[in-house]
Amino acid sequence: MKVTTVKHLLTLLWFCGALMTPAAAQTGLNFSGLQADQSAPLEVSADRLSLNQSDGSALFQDNVIIGQGNIRLSADQVVVRYSNGGGISRVDVQGKVTFVTADEAAEADTAIYDLDNRQLTLAGNVMVTQGQSAVLADRMVVDLATGDATLTGRVRTILQQAAQ
Repeated sequence: MKVTTVKHLLTLLWFCGALMTPAAAQTGLNFSGLQADQSAPLEVSADRLSLNQSDGSALFQDNVIIGQGNIRLSADQVVVRYSNGGGISRVDVQGKVTFVTADEAAEADTAIYDLDNRQLTLAGNVMVTQGQSAVLADRMVVDLATGDATLTGRVRTILQQAAQ
């Protein structure tokens, strides 16, 4: 694997963690624990990796686990698409998508992180939790420039109030 490919995968962890924070702020959930520790080693494991130089993509398949610091992303498949300049332009995550830290978690059937348009989309059985609080929806789209999130489909919010 090229060194530049490994460097680009660091952006994938940023997708896993730091980008969930704006959406959580809109729902009253605090996802500050999903901030990736960029100094921590990045570990990617999968049963299979295919690098396609012609279309600029890397395909991780089967039992994909990506970890850095306290963040873990697991899925059946992760496709990383690179721009002509060599940076990551889009990350498609499919199949039992799960982001986990010690205190927070997010699940969906699919996730798309569009770096060019600064948009994160979680779709299919979306569930975001922190402790006893949760937000469920069919789809969540986050504008990463503004932090605005739109949840659609049967949206359900469960907010656990702090004891006073």
